[in-house]
Amino acid sequence: MSAKLIMKQVTKTYGDGAATMSVLNKLNLEVKGGEFVAVLGPSGSGKSTFLSIAGALLTPTSGEVAIDGESLKDKSKGELTRLRLEKIGFMFQSAQLLPYLKVEEQLHYVAKLAKLDAKESRERASYLLKRLGIWERRDHYPEKLSGGEKQRVAIARAWMNKPAILFADEPTASLDYKRGREVVSMIADEVKQEGKAAVMVTHDERMLEWCDRVLRLQDGVLIDM
Repeated sequence: MSAKLIMKQVTKTYGDGAATMSVLNKLNLEVKGGEFVAVLGPSGSGKSTFLSIAGALLTPTSGEVAIDGESLKDKSKGELTRLRLEKIGFMFQSAQLLPYLKVEEQLHYVAKLAKLDAKESRERASYLLKRLGIWERRDHYPEKLSGGEKQRVAIARAWMNKPAILFADEPTASLDYKRGREVVSMIADEVKQEGKAAVMVTHDERMLEWCDRVLRLQDGVLIDM
């Protein structure tokens, strides 16, 4: 399958002159459709910077990034926003749910932005909420949910727009082991069944059995494990 993510010679530096610090150093990565990649690394190794650049949230100092065959170079803010909405799904450590929307409404909001029709939106939301075991909580506001439930809603929301690639930052951090396994297996299933791609940053090595490749971010580059 075609590559969903290509990163070529990506470098990110902060500061000026003698105070310059390089977080990523000519990093290369290619993730194809149907591939689930895990990235490990200690705190401070640059994992968040890596995800932000890969997900079109941060511009590299040098190098090139392409999502689903579309280069990010020289794109306007509006063009990058459109690309993220149409081709990228995000899952963060904190759920970042909208406090004034009920669970099911969180998903329909994304569907509306992605211009899914109403019937498709309802079917997609129902499928994801049932798959993640939170269908019974669909009429609850975020304040009524546990930390684990909020994260499952965030996971469902990330898949709602049927993205070409999913970026997951510690997606199981607030889940117990059983639910964490279910979530990661769901990511893997979606990747395989629909030819999507996923990149997961995690500290939990128990979740790696579903991943096709495991990489370590070290000294600003990705190393095969």
